[in-house]
Amino acid sequence: MATSTPLERQNLRFVEASEPITEPITKFGGQPVWLADPTWPLSADTGRPMRFIGQIRLPGEEVRLGYLFMTEDGSDEFVDGTYDPTAGENAFFAQPGEPAEFYQVASIRRGPTFGPDHHAELAPHDPDAVDDEDDDLRSRLWGEPVWLQGEEWPDEPGTWRFVAQLDSADEPFDMNLGDAGVAYAFIDEKTGQGRFLWQCS
Repeated sequence: MATSTPLERQNLRFVEASEPITEPITKFGGQPVWLADPTWPLSADTGRPMRFIGQIRLPGEEVRLGYLFMTEDGSDEFVDGTYDPTAGENAFFAQPGEPAEFYQVASIRRGPTFGPDHHAELAPHDPDAVDDEDDDLRSRLWGEPVWLQGEEWPDEPGTWRFVAQLDSADEPFDMNLGDAGVAYAFIDEKTGQGRFLWQCS
């Protein structure tokens, strides 16, 4: 496993949009803005479409988006494994790029989502201005992950970049990340395959 040079941490704040966001920019909620043919991931357990979390504009001159999805428990069922990066109950992948092999995809343009569109407001992280003891766990893009439990960098071959850390304390909608959970997203810069996982206290 190789890792790419980290970018500077950007603190992430979510602001609900007044209308659907249809540009290829970083956003959370709503519907994906596909850059190529739709490839909506399906739950390995139920076969139904996962729920869309958001999309993240990846670094580089080429317009490239990373798409985040996760299976949500039904009202009468529990789906295990959403915390596991390779269990087929969550997905992160880029366009241009390719989904991973441990879940199936469908040519669905619009599907279930965790909530309405939210803008991603980013601000450079200033460690000298921190007055929050939980700052290490707060939502951010880039930088380095701060693990709630043990380190879980992807161990498969590839050049992996840390992309996002999402803290359940400030997420814009109700995702099941366990008890006070924190989620982490990584992308292989060559293939566009990603890994998504969460840890809880």
